[in-house]
Amino acid sequence: MRAFVFPGQGSQKVGMGTELAEASAAARAVFEEVDEALSLNLSAIMAEGPADALTLTENAQPAIMANAIATLRVLETEFGVSLTEAGDCVAGHSLGEYTALCAIGAFSLADTARLLKLRGSAMQAAVPVGEGAMAALLGADIEKASALAAAAADGEVCEIANDNDPGQVVISGQKGAVERAVSMVKDHGIKRGVLLPVSAPFHCSMMQPAADRMAEALAATPPGALALPLYANVTASKVTDPAEEQKLLVEQVTGRVRWRESVAQMHSDGVNEFVELGGKVLAPMIRKIAGEAETASLVTMEDLEGFAKEHT
Repeated sequence: MRAFVFPGQGSQKVGMGTELAEASAAARAVFEEVDEALSLNLSAIMAEGPADALTLTENAQPAIMANAIATLRVLETEFGVSLTEAGDCVAGHSLGEYTALCAIGAFSLADTARLLKLRGSAMQAAVPVGEGAMAALLGADIEKASALAAAAADGEVCEIANDNDPGQVVISGQKGAVERAVSMVKDHGIKRGVLLPVSAPFHCSMMQPAADRMAEALAATPPGALALPLYANVTASKVTDPAEEQKLLVEQVTGRVRWRESVAQMHSDGVNEFVELGGKVLAPMIRKIAGEAETASLVTMEDLEGFAKEHT
């Protein structure tokens, strides 16, 4: 069985999508449609920067999605590989869950772009800049990270945001609590704590105002039928019902990204090949979770051609 997976925030970089756009009309059409949907020349920011404009959450989220969907469209139109025929299920890391839903036809490309721009701006606006923080805990499993977060909280918010793989957990919350956690890592048997260059504390209870805004947006633009099952971030389990997925997307804003558990569950359900579209972030995590599974990261035309040759 094969899963197609889609990266999350942090995978953006200036120049993303440029090679695909130069080589393929299908990729150019994706970038043009997203630009039009957002009334913004996002493709120019992706191609030329400046980097700080691309890193803005409200730009980074639709940009990462557009790049992944462009990669998929090239795979489908130029190389004849259909995701719904070649894949058995999909998943995405945080905003990547929206990309996955777009890939299986539950959202249109334009709606996905608009939802992600809103999600980015709502998450940015939920907490004043400087009040929140996030940190990656390296060499931490979920038990050690949970114990550290509880010890560092001291009456403030300090929660698990991302359970990425067996050796990397991300915490999120109030700045003081997250900084305390970083200073206490050694006491909890954790190798290192690194403050992340993010502008808001994503995937924690401080994001509730953003979750409320997404509840309204998703009520107005609910997901349609899912052409393949999706493994949801907040439950790490398979979803086929659009109404259930709509509810889970709202919970995802404040909830933990259970990536390690999601991959483990897919693998347990029979997935032995994971194909990452539009990034090279998830495959290394997957190898740490499901070591014997095959992984591929498709970013360049060469990657896509190689994959298509092997699978058609």
